[in-house]
Amino acid sequence: MVQMRSSAAVAKPSLVDSAYEALKAAIRDNRLAPGYQGSEQEIALQLGMSRTPVHEAIIRLQEEGLVRVLPRRGVLVCAISPEDMREIYEVIVALEGAAAALIAEQPEARRGPVAAALEAVNAAMEAALAADDLPAWAEADGRFHALLVEGAGNARLTRMFATIMDQSHRARMLTLRLRPRPTLSVQDHAGIIAAIRAGAEAEALSRAKAHRQRAREQILPLLAQLGMRHI
Repeated sequence: MVQMRSSAAVAKPSLVDSAYEALKAAIRDNRLAPGYQGSEQEIALQLGMSRTPVHEAIIRLQEEGLVRVLPRRGVLVCAISPEDMREIYEVIVALEGAAAALIAEQPEARRGPVAAALEAVNAAMEAALAADDLPAWAEADGRFHALLVEGAGNARLTRMFATIMDQSHRARMLTLRLRPRPTLSVQDHAGIIAAIRAGAEAEALSRAKAHRQRAREQILPLLAQLGMRHI
């Protein structure tokens, strides 16, 4: 006989997911800043949630490198060093290059819609830049890169990318107004899209890698100039 799951069992995953998203957002937005240390109960109170789903969310976030559970001392929000950022960008360069090549090797019927979606987001980036709205530009830029990776159709690659981008978010936002005006980003993106539309795998890979390498060479020296040992 098939046993019916209780309503609590059915609801539990959604509560954990909600706690996970709320806690991750608090870390990304610096409401729980790097170096913050508190008990699970304190974090649950700040989020207005119960402790059980927060506990499970913390376990997931520890696996992603955003927090660390300290035995008998609570939970620590992990800081990121410039050296961490160097490693993170090495991974981003590899993942996005692979994603662009994977899209380009697909049949035109599959890669065409991905290219169209990327073009739409790139246009939103260009409009935000024209309006001097850097936060909107950054949001659209993030969507472009997420779409690029998702378009590869590789679930494991997408999960790896999401984790690494969560780790790098603070550095990107911290240096947003310190970097040169990002006019080249739209041009770089257009080149990636063109290579994907043409089915040129090697060019798509090369352009995607070069784009992220340029971003790395802007952000890392800025962090050094700011004398920031942790973010």
